[in-house]
Amino acid sequence: MTRVSVGTNETRLVVVRGNSASGKSSVAQGIRDRFGRGLALVGQDNLRRTVLRERDVPGGKNIGLIDAVARYALDAGYHVVVEGILYADRYGDMLGRLVADHCGISRCYYLDVGLEETFERHASKADAVYLAQVNEGHLREWYRERDLLPGALECVIGVDSPLEETVERIMTETGLNRLPTSRD
Repeated sequence: MTRVSVGTNETRLVVVRGNSASGKSSVAQGIRDRFGRGLALVGQDNLRRTVLRERDVPGGKNIGLIDAVARYALDAGYHVVVEGILYADRYGDMLGRLVADHCGISRCYYLDVGLEETFERHASKADAVYLAQVNEGHLREWYRERDLLPGALECVIGVDSPLEETVERIMTETGLNRLPTSRD
């Protein structure tokens, strides 16, 4: 397959994956809050569930949409955080190509949280509607232990890393903490 360069040497691509309730969205939002303008959040749930109203299935249309949105934002000069469960067998090829095609620094992270901790974190969510729709049975069905991308692309971050520490680690390892934000 032909490589299609995306982004610039200055853009950063961050992929944050993990099981439901592992903290992916909180980490992604923390990175954006720390960085400010000029960083695009490409959330699997938003594009798959809200934009397309699609179930997470092999070959789903959201896979191409996530890829297209991330590439568009990188080419427009934004730093990008792609976050979601993003099962390796469904999204791995797309994510691998995106990382390979990106001209700047790319880092992938997998938040490794056990099933029991997943239940606890899920129960602490403030969204009552979501809690009514998603129960422990769903979480158990969706859970995949250490669903890592092929090719050792990811750094595994364990449950013992607090949110702020995880955000700081990613900011430092990607160099986002040393870059200016967009002020427009």
